Amino acid sequence: MKREKRFGSFCVLFLAMAVFCLAGGVGLKAHAAEEMFACADENQITKNISPEAQLVLLSCFFKKWEGENTLHFKVSLKNVSDKPHRYRVNIFLDNGKAVGGLIPRKTKKGLVQPGATASFVYPVKSMTGKPGSIDIRITTMGQ
Repeated sequence: MKREKRFGSFCVLFLAMAVFCLAGGVGLKAHAAEEMFACADENQITKNISPEAQLVLLSCFFKKWEGENTLHFKVSLKNVSDKPHRYRVNIFLDNGKAVGGLIPRKTKKGLVQPGATASFVYPVKSMTGKPGSIDIRITTMGQ
């Protein structure tokens, strides 16, 4: 009887350890996949930014998108003017790829208010490596 209890305890302990190890590994893998890094060397980034905007953050990370691990740009902007605005973001890469869009993407909740910060994440389709150089252009949309 004691032997059966020990074997049962051993099985429960082994199963708990296996679940803990598998769950911990998955969590680490997911976190590592979204670790942010500098998109390119600072001297390899050309910036053309509207006077009404301030680039608060330009960072990159890899994340699954459409079935493959893809480069994503996170762009955060601050409205430094005294009026609410909407911004157009264009990011051009050295390999000919380009991404971009509007911040805010939809205006249902309003524009970026003076002093407020807004951000968006842009995936680059089929880009599995770090870019060599970046050209980022941020313009203010007409009201």
